[in-house]
Amino acid sequence: MRKPLIVLLIVVLVVLYASLYIVQEGQRGIVMRFGKVLRDDENKPLVVSPGLHFKIPFIESVKTLDARTQTMDNQADRFVTKEKKDLIVDSYIKWRISDFSRYYLATGGGDVSQAEVLLKRKFSDRLRSEMGRLDVKDIVTDSRGRLTTDVRDALNTGSAGNDDEVATPAADDAIASAAARVEIETNSKEPEINPNSMAALGIQVVDVRIKQINLPTEVSDAIYNRMRAEREAVARSQRSQGQEEAEKLRATSDYEVTRTLAEAQRQALITRGEGDAEAAKLFANAFSQDPDFYAFIRSLRAYDSSFNGNRDVMVLSPDSDFFRFMKSPSNATR
Repeated sequence: MRKPLIVLLIVVLVVLYASLYIVQEGQRGIVMRFGKVLRDDENKPLVVSPGLHFKIPFIESVKTLDARTQTMDNQADRFVTKEKKDLIVDSYIKWRISDFSRYYLATGGGDVSQAEVLLKRKFSDRLRSEMGRLDVKDIVTDSRGRLTTDVRDALNTGSAGNDDEVATPAADDAIASAAARVEIETNSKEPEINPNSMAALGIQVVDVRIKQINLPTEVSDAIYNRMRAEREAVARSQRSQGQEEAEKLRATSDYEVTRTLAEAQRQALITRGEGDAEAAKLFANAFSQDPDFYAFIRSLRAYDSSFNGNRDVMVLSPDSDFFRFMKSPSNATR
C-alpha cells in the first residue's frame, strides 16, 4: 500500500511542478497551447503579468518577453547635411515594448533581432532625412538636442504620408507590412495606429542620443592642413612684425647712441677748447710779465726735447739763434 501511495505522491508533485511557472519582474509572458498562442476575445495574444501562475502541464508553454528598457547601439554611419557636407554620426537608441501582444505578432514571435532591424532601418532613414534639413552649425550646436527629440517623436508617431516633409519610404514599407500582418491576425477595436510608426510594432522609443559627430578622414585631413597653413601664415606675419619692430628699436637705439656720443664729443671739444684757451690766457698773462724769462724756459724745453738721445745729430750754423742761451749771457740777451 505504501509504495503506490509514494508513486502517486511523486506524480502529483511532478504535475504540480509542471503546472506552476513564475514570470519575473521586468518580464511578460505569452502562453502557447500545443504551439499556438492563446488569444483573448479580440484575437490578441494573452499577456501574463509578473507573478506566480498556473498552466496545463505538458500542453501549455510560456514564452517570456523582456519588458525593460533596451539599448540598441548603432554603428557609426555617414550622413549628408543641408550644405552637402558629410558627417560621421555615432548614436544609440533606448526603447521598450509598449504593446506585448502586438510586438509578439509583428516580430514573428518576439524576435528581438527582427525588432531591432526594423527599428534601426526606420531610425537611420529618419535621422538621415532630418540631418539633410540642417546645416553643420545647427547639428553640432544648439539644434542637436532638438534634432534627437524630433527623431524620437517621429519614430513614435510616424510620418504623415505625403504631408510629411521628411519621408522614409523604405523603412515605412517594412513596418507597414508587419503592422498589416498584425491587423489581419487580430480583431482589435483600438484606435487605428499609424503604420509608419514604431507603435505599429508595439515598440516605444524612449530616447535617442548622438554620442559623437566626426568629419570623414579625408575632410578632417583637409581641414587640419588648412588650419595648419593658416596658423603658419599667422606665425610668419607675427614673426615678420616682430622683426620689423626689432629693427625699428635697434635703429632708434643706434641713433640715440650716436647722437649721445656726438653730443658728448662736441661738449668735450668745447670744454677742452675753453680749457686750452684759459690755459693759454693764463700762460700769456704769466709770461707777459717777463718775456725774456719765457723765451729762456721755451729754449730749455727745446734743448730737452732735442738732446734726449745719444744718437741725435743736428746740423746747425754756430751762430744760429737756437744756441743763443748756450753762449755767454751777454750774447744771449742780444
